[in-house]
Parts: sequence; C-alpha cells; structure tokens
Amino acid sequence: MFTGDLIPYLAPIVVLLLILGSAIKILPEYERGVVFFLGRFQGVKGPGLIIVIPGIQQIVRVDLRVITLDVPSQDVISKDNVTVRVNAVLYFRVVDPERAIIRVEDFGAATSQLAQTTLRSVLGKHDLDEMLSERDKLNIDIQEIIDAQTEEWGIKVANVEIKHVDLNESMIRAIARQAEAERERRAKVIHAEGELQASKKLVEAADVMSTNSGAMQLRYLQTLADMSNNNSSTIVFPLPMEMLKSFMEKQRQGLDSSERKDAPD
Repeated sequence: MFTGDLIPYLAPIVVLLLILGSAIKILPEYERGVVFFLGRFQGVKGPGLIIVIPGIQQIVRVDLRVITLDVPSQDVISKDNVTVRVNAVLYFRVVDPERAIIRVEDFGAATSQLAQTTLRSVLGKHDLDEMLSERDKLNIDIQEIIDAQTEEWGIKVANVEIKHVDLNESMIRAIARQAEAERERRAKVIHAEGELQASKKLVEAADVMSTNSGAMQLRYLQTLADMSNNNSSTIVFPLPMEMLKSFMEKQRQGLDSSERKDAPD
C-alpha cells in the first residue's frame, strides 16, 4: 500500500535527480569552466563545485596545463636551395580561458597550423649550415613569432624545439666531403705554421752560432753523440776544426810553392 502511494512520485523524483546530476559540475584544480547564459558569455568559474542550470547555461571546460604539440614534418627549402624535412615540438598553455574559447574555434588546431606555417617561413630564410649549427637561435625566433600571434587567443607559447633536420643521402655525402676538405685545409695550415716557426728558430740558432765559434763545436759534438745512439755500424771519430784548418793551410802553402817552381823564369 505504501509502495503504491510512491509510484506517482517516482517519475518526478527521477527527473529531479537527473537535472541535479547534470547541473552539478566538479572541476579539478587544473581546469576552468567558461560559462554561457543563453548563449552569452557569463564568466569563468572553477575550480571546485559548480552548478549549471541545464538548458539555460552551458559550460566549456578548458585545461590550463602545458600542452605538448608535435608539429608534423615539413618540407623546407633553405636559403641556399637545399630541400630538408624538419619537425619540431611546441609547448604552450592557456592563460585566458575566455579568449581561448571565444576568439578562436579550436585553439589547439589553430596553434598547430600556425606553428607549421611559421616553421617553414622562418627556416626558409636561413642556410643549411645555420639550421644545423644555430638551432637555439632559430627556436627562439620561432617561439617569439608564434607567441606574438597567439597572444590574442589567450595562449602563451612557452618553448619551441626543432627535433630533426632530415637530409637526403646525396646531401649527407656532400657535407661529409666538405667536412673532410675542411679538416685537410686545417692540417695544411697547421703544418705551414709549424714550418714557419721552425724556420724562425733556425735563423735565431744560426745567428747565435755565428757569433760564438764554441757553439758550433758543441753542436758538432752533440750530433756525434746522437749518431752513436742510433745503433749505427759506422764509427765516427771527432776531429777538431783547428786541426783541419792547419792541415788545409799547409796543403795550400805546398800548392803555392809548387806553382812557383813550375813557373818559367
């Protein structure tokens, strides 16, 4: 009897519970809710418990955490007419939920398209060597351009990183040949600089030996010592330079006297 009396009230109770269930929203700390009242913007609410009137109010959830966006590979023609494939990763977050929902239809897709276009346009202004060696500078340039354009959407671009710069096989071989030629050039320059420094030192040594005869004799003895330490079978005896000079003078005097004798009277 009691159950039968409650049957007429079950349908309104169920409807009321469904309305309350759809009206109560719980937003975590990292989310905000953009509320519209009859299609007009009412405000940004959250986090915590939010009550939304079904059919009259509408809520759109917005995640405030940093979003990682993988920019697809793009075909880029560099300033020196080299075709490369470049992909990057973009980090951004929503700082103004109102503008992120009202100013742009889908801020994630819009940011992705803008990042692809900016990546192609910025890298196309640089040579291949700059793409490979100055990635930090290019990352900053791309980040500043995207951030300036997404500011109106209430989005802050935190960082942009170029991940890969893919080259074809012929270009890789050309770069390898260029690097090898550069190493050979540096080796030749270093060798030439060494020869120049050695020649200067030899000139200085010759000047010292020319002013001191004892220095030449010491160098002569040092050379003999070096030859004896090389396991050579040749026996070398040191001969004083003064003895050679006296012997050569006597030989010259003998030649002069013989010429005088042979000369006709």
